[in-house]
Amino acid sequence: MSESASISSGIAARYATAVFELAKDEKALNVLEGDVDALDAALSGSADLRDLISSPVYTRDDQGKAIAAIAKKMGLSPLFANTLALMASKRRLFVLPQMVALLRDLISAEKGEVMAEVTSAVKLSAAQAKELAATLKARVGKDVKLKTAVDESLIGGLVVKLGSTMIDTSVKAKLAALQNAMKEVG
Repeated sequence: MSESASISSGIAARYATAVFELAKDEKALNVLEGDVDALDAALSGSADLRDLISSPVYTRDDQGKAIAAIAKKMGLSPLFANTLALMASKRRLFVLPQMVALLRDLISAEKGEVMAEVTSAVKLSAAQAKELAATLKARVGKDVKLKTAVDESLIGGLVVKLGSTMIDTSVKAKLAALQNAMKEVG
């Protein structure tokens, strides 16, 4: 791992741990989980927000004002909004994506859940997601929370990442394996 990535993950881990422990002490983990989900959705959906947190062009003051306005508009809890304001004042907003991921892991571990990343060729219906979660729960023995994404290049099937295990049943992977097998033959 590069040194800058290591430093970023260390910063993210310190903020995530602090926010998690404060929320746990206040018995507000459900509120924190909602804040994390909202911020993750905002980061995924807004290139402007990603630019704001990562660009050195914005001053501390600009970042602080913008993140405070965003937190207010999103209805984030005071604990999370104050954390974001502190991060802006310290020029640490660039670690938000890593912090969000770490907070998800901490919350899931506290609730006895595991997170599964599921990529499919088409959006899963609620029934399909529920069935997949139940199947994965039977396999790992813990409640499974799904983080879904759509990648049309898979053609069909799923790619499921659960901890260090990856299950790839996509048509794309099967075609690649068939192509490799054909190369070996002739």
